[in-house]
Amino acid sequence: MFDRTARRYDLVNDVLSLGMDRSWRKAAATAVDAGPGELVLDLAAGTGTSTDAFTTLGARAIACDFSLGMLRTGVMRRGGSGLYGGGVRGVTFVAGDALRLPFADQVFDAVTISFGLRNVAHTGQALGEMLRVTKPGGRLVICEFSTPVVKPFDLVYHQYLMKLLPPVARLVSSNPDSYEYLAESIREWPDQAALAEIIREAGWEKIAWRNLTLGIVALHRAVRPPV
Repeated sequence: MFDRTARRYDLVNDVLSLGMDRSWRKAAATAVDAGPGELVLDLAAGTGTSTDAFTTLGARAIACDFSLGMLRTGVMRRGGSGLYGGGVRGVTFVAGDALRLPFADQVFDAVTISFGLRNVAHTGQALGEMLRVTKPGGRLVICEFSTPVVKPFDLVYHQYLMKLLPPVARLVSSNPDSYEYLAESIREWPDQAALAEIIREAGWEKIAWRNLTLGIVALHRAVRPPV
Protein backbone atom coordinates (compact mmCIF):
# COMPACT_ATOMS: atom_id res chain seq x y z
CA MET A 1 0.00 0.00 0.00
CA PHE A 2 2.74 2.47 0.94
CA ASP A 3 4.82 1.52 -2.11
CA ARG A 4 1.92 2.69 -4.29
CA THR A 5 1.50 5.85 -2.22
CA ALA A 6 5.16 6.94 -2.33
CA ARG A 7 5.16 9.13 -5.44
CA ARG A 8 2.79 11.78 -4.05
CA TYR A 9 3.01 10.93 -0.36
CA ASP A 10 4.53 14.22 0.84
CA LEU A 11 2.26 16.33 -1.37
CA VAL A 12 -0.88 14.58 -0.11
CA ASN A 13 0.22 15.02 3.50
CA ASP A 14 0.59 18.76 2.92
CA VAL A 15 -2.85 18.99 1.31
CA LEU A 16 -4.77 16.88 3.84
CA SER A 17 -3.18 18.56 6.87
CA LEU A 18 -3.43 22.07 5.38
CA GLY A 19 0.34 22.31 5.73
CA MET A 20 0.31 21.61 9.47
CA ASP A 21 2.31 18.39 9.03
CA ARG A 22 5.43 20.52 8.59
CA SER A 23 5.03 22.19 11.97
CA TRP A 24 4.32 18.80 13.60
CA ARG A 25 7.51 17.32 12.18
CA LYS A 26 9.46 20.41 13.24
CA ALA A 27 8.15 19.95 16.80
CA ALA A 28 9.33 16.34 16.74
CA ALA A 29 12.80 17.37 15.58
CA THR A 30 12.99 19.97 18.34
CA ALA A 31 12.01 17.34 20.91
CA VAL A 32 14.68 14.92 19.65
CA ASP A 33 17.24 17.75 19.93
CA ALA A 34 19.97 15.80 18.11
CA GLY A 35 23.43 17.29 18.48
CA PRO A 36 26.88 16.83 16.90
CA GLY A 37 28.18 13.28 17.05
CA GLU A 38 24.81 11.73 17.91
CA LEU A 39 23.17 8.95 15.91
CA VAL A 40 19.39 9.13 15.38
CA LEU A 41 17.09 6.39 14.11
CA ASP A 42 14.06 7.77 12.26
CA LEU A 43 11.70 4.83 12.04
CA ALA A 44 8.87 4.61 9.48
CA ALA A 45 10.73 7.45 7.80
CA GLY A 46 9.10 7.00 4.40
CA THR A 47 10.82 9.23 1.87
CA GLY A 48 13.05 10.74 4.55
CA THR A 49 11.24 14.08 4.72
CA SER A 50 11.29 13.98 8.51
CA THR A 51 14.86 12.65 8.72
CA ASP A 52 16.60 15.67 7.22
CA ALA A 53 15.68 17.81 10.24
CA PHE A 54 17.76 15.65 12.58
CA THR A 55 21.01 16.36 10.74
CA THR A 56 20.91 20.16 10.84
CA LEU A 57 22.91 20.38 14.09
CA GLY A 58 25.52 17.85 13.04
CA ALA A 59 23.92 14.54 14.03
CA ARG A 60 23.90 11.49 11.78
CA ALA A 61 20.54 9.92 10.95
CA ILE A 62 19.26 6.64 9.57
CA ALA A 63 15.93 6.65 7.74
CA CYS A 64 14.42 3.20 8.22
CA ASP A 65 11.17 2.01 6.63
CA PHE A 66 9.40 -1.23 5.72
CA SER A 67 8.34 0.17 2.30
CA LEU A 68 10.99 -0.17 -0.40
CA GLY A 69 8.94 2.14 -2.62
CA MET A 70 9.11 4.94 -0.06
CA LEU A 71 12.85 4.48 0.46
CA ARG A 72 13.61 4.43 -3.28
CA THR A 73 11.62 7.63 -3.75
CA GLY A 74 13.57 9.32 -0.95
CA VAL A 75 16.94 8.22 -2.31
CA MET A 76 16.14 9.28 -5.89
CA ARG A 77 15.00 12.72 -4.72
CA ARG A 78 18.47 13.15 -3.23
CA GLY A 79 20.21 12.14 -6.43
CA GLY A 80 20.92 8.54 -5.44
CA SER A 81 19.86 5.35 -7.19
CA GLY A 82 18.33 2.04 -6.15
CA LEU A 83 18.35 1.79 -2.36
CA TYR A 84 21.79 3.26 -1.85
CA GLY A 85 21.53 6.38 0.26
CA GLY A 86 24.70 6.30 2.33
CA GLY A 87 25.78 9.84 3.17
CA VAL A 88 23.15 11.50 0.98
CA ARG A 89 22.65 14.84 2.79
CA GLY A 90 23.76 13.17 6.01
CA VAL A 91 21.01 10.53 5.82
CA THR A 92 21.42 6.79 5.30
CA PHE A 93 18.40 4.83 4.05
CA VAL A 94 17.87 1.31 5.44
CA ALA A 95 15.02 -1.14 4.79
CA GLY A 96 13.77 -2.65 8.04
CA ASP A 97 10.85 -4.09 9.97
CA ALA A 98 9.91 -2.22 13.16
CA LEU A 99 9.19 -5.57 14.85
CA ARG A 100 12.69 -6.91 14.04
CA LEU A 101 14.99 -3.94 13.63
CA PRO A 102 18.20 -4.70 11.70
CA PHE A 103 20.46 -2.97 14.23
CA ALA A 104 22.61 -4.04 17.17
CA ASP A 105 21.70 -3.38 20.79
CA GLN A 106 22.20 0.07 22.32
CA VAL A 107 23.57 1.95 19.28
CA PHE A 108 21.30 5.01 18.94
CA ASP A 109 21.30 8.18 21.01
CA ALA A 110 17.68 8.82 20.02
CA VAL A 111 14.91 6.92 18.26
CA THR A 112 11.91 8.67 16.77
CA ILE A 113 8.84 7.72 14.75
CA SER A 114 6.38 10.17 13.19
CA PHE A 115 2.92 9.07 12.02
CA GLY A 116 4.04 5.47 11.68
CA LEU A 117 3.57 3.72 15.01
CA ARG A 118 -0.13 3.07 14.44
CA ASN A 119 0.78 1.28 11.18
CA VAL A 120 2.86 -1.34 13.00
CA ALA A 121 1.18 -4.69 13.64
CA HIS A 122 2.14 -4.82 17.34
CA THR A 123 2.74 -1.50 19.11
CA GLY A 124 4.30 -2.93 22.27
CA GLN A 125 6.72 -5.15 20.36
CA ALA A 126 7.86 -2.23 18.21
CA LEU A 127 8.44 -0.07 21.31
CA GLY A 128 10.45 -2.93 22.81
CA GLU A 129 12.64 -3.07 19.71
CA MET A 130 13.17 0.68 19.88
CA LEU A 131 14.21 0.27 23.51
CA ARG A 132 16.67 -2.48 22.57
CA VAL A 133 18.54 -0.38 19.99
CA THR A 134 18.66 2.79 22.15
CA LYS A 135 21.60 3.55 24.43
CA PRO A 136 20.95 3.71 28.20
CA GLY A 137 19.68 7.22 28.89
CA GLY A 138 18.77 7.63 25.21
CA ARG A 139 15.62 9.37 24.03
CA LEU A 140 12.38 8.26 22.40
CA VAL A 141 10.11 10.73 20.58
CA ILE A 142 6.80 9.67 19.03
CA CYS A 143 4.75 12.06 16.92
CA GLU A 144 1.37 10.53 16.14
CA PHE A 145 -2.27 11.38 15.50
CA SER A 146 -4.26 11.40 18.73
CA THR A 147 -7.53 12.46 20.34
CA PRO A 148 -8.59 16.13 20.22
CA VAL A 149 -9.00 17.56 23.71
CA VAL A 150 -11.90 19.94 22.89
CA LYS A 151 -15.11 17.93 22.50
CA PRO A 152 -16.91 20.06 19.84
CA PHE A 153 -13.72 20.15 17.77
CA ASP A 154 -13.35 16.37 18.17
CA LEU A 155 -16.75 15.88 16.53
CA VAL A 156 -15.88 18.16 13.61
CA TYR A 157 -12.48 16.48 13.21
CA HIS A 158 -13.95 12.99 12.98
CA GLN A 159 -16.48 14.16 10.42
CA TYR A 160 -13.55 15.46 8.37
CA LEU A 161 -11.72 12.13 8.69
CA MET A 162 -14.62 9.99 7.55
CA LYS A 163 -16.42 12.22 5.04
CA LEU A 164 -13.99 14.76 3.57
CA LEU A 165 -10.54 13.17 3.75
CA PRO A 166 -11.24 10.17 1.42
CA PRO A 167 -12.66 12.23 -1.49
CA VAL A 168 -9.85 14.79 -1.22
CA ALA A 169 -7.32 11.96 -1.27
CA ARG A 170 -8.94 10.54 -4.41
CA LEU A 171 -8.18 13.82 -6.18
CA VAL A 172 -4.49 14.13 -5.29
CA SER A 173 -3.14 10.75 -4.16
CA SER A 174 -1.48 8.08 -6.31
CA ASN A 175 -3.22 5.48 -4.11
CA PRO A 176 -6.42 6.98 -2.64
CA ASP A 177 -7.62 3.73 -1.02
CA SER A 178 -4.78 3.99 1.49
CA TYR A 179 -6.31 7.17 2.91
CA GLU A 180 -9.53 5.37 3.82
CA TYR A 181 -7.28 3.13 5.90
CA LEU A 182 -5.64 6.29 7.33
CA ALA A 183 -8.96 7.64 8.60
CA GLU A 184 -9.94 4.31 10.15
CA SER A 185 -6.55 3.81 11.81
CA ILE A 186 -6.69 7.27 13.42
CA ARG A 187 -10.15 6.61 14.86
CA GLU A 188 -9.01 3.31 16.41
CA TRP A 189 -5.71 4.60 17.84
CA PRO A 190 -5.30 4.93 21.66
CA ASP A 191 -5.63 8.37 23.21
CA GLN A 192 -2.71 10.22 24.80
CA ALA A 193 -2.84 8.60 28.24
CA ALA A 194 -3.40 5.09 26.86
CA LEU A 195 -0.39 5.37 24.53
CA ALA A 196 1.75 6.63 27.43
CA GLU A 197 0.85 3.49 29.37
CA ILE A 198 1.81 1.25 26.42
CA ILE A 199 5.17 3.04 26.25
CA ARG A 200 5.70 2.49 29.99
CA GLU A 201 4.83 -1.21 29.70
CA ALA A 202 7.49 -1.56 26.98
CA GLY A 203 10.17 -0.51 29.50
CA TRP A 204 10.58 3.22 28.92
CA GLU A 205 10.57 5.78 31.74
CA LYS A 206 10.11 9.54 32.30
CA ILE A 207 7.18 9.48 29.89
CA ALA A 208 5.48 12.76 29.04
CA TRP A 209 3.42 14.14 26.22
CA ARG A 210 2.12 17.43 24.89
CA ASN A 211 -0.70 18.12 22.48
CA LEU A 212 -0.27 19.83 19.13
CA THR A 213 -3.17 21.51 17.30
CA LEU A 214 -5.74 20.85 20.04
CA GLY A 215 -4.70 17.21 20.31
CA ILE A 216 -5.03 16.21 16.64
CA VAL A 217 -1.42 15.17 17.15
CA ALA A 218 0.41 14.29 20.37
CA LEU A 219 4.15 14.33 20.94
CA HIS A 220 5.20 11.62 23.42
CA ARG A 221 8.70 11.59 24.93
CA ALA A 222 10.47 8.96 27.02
CA VAL A 223 13.94 7.86 28.14
CA ARG A 224 15.58 4.43 28.23
CA PRO A 225 16.49 3.63 31.87
CA PRO A 226 20.20 3.51 32.76
CA VAL A 227 21.66 0.02 32.99
